[in-house]
Amino acid sequence: MSTHHAGPGTGRTKVQQAALAVGAVFLLVGILGFIPGITTDYDTMKFAEHHSEAKLLGIFQVSILHNIVHLLFGIAGIAMARTAPSARNFLVGGGVIYLILWIYGLIIDRDSAANFIPVNMADNWLHFVLGVGMIALGVLLTRRTTPTTR
Repeated sequence: MSTHHAGPGTGRTKVQQAALAVGAVFLLVGILGFIPGITTDYDTMKFAEHHSEAKLLGIFQVSILHNIVHLLFGIAGIAMARTAPSARNFLVGGGVIYLILWIYGLIIDRDSAANFIPVNMADNWLHFVLGVGMIALGVLLTRRTTPTTR
């Protein structure tokens, strides 16, 4: 893994910067999910069930649990951005988790108790984009760009 691609004046590698940025966005999204107006139908928000009709930006179905997961992912991303290997692990591991969540969201009955997070179709496709994007960042930003010699 290459760790010599530090950003200008930061001392952080590109993968660390990416993990920090992704973590900050997750933290922001987790906070925004608790703000009425930014989250529509806020008064219908439940802890963890499909009956929560609250929607972040009027699009993405959220619950208290869903927002807490975003906050925890944000904290993890910021904490794991301290080193290049842990930043890569956050991005790739988090991406895998989001791809699993995407598949889960596609196969469950959204009107059943299995939709405890809750998710809607917009969430499902966002989870797919997040999963692919996070894995791509983790892999592409840690590729070796110069051949090694023996």
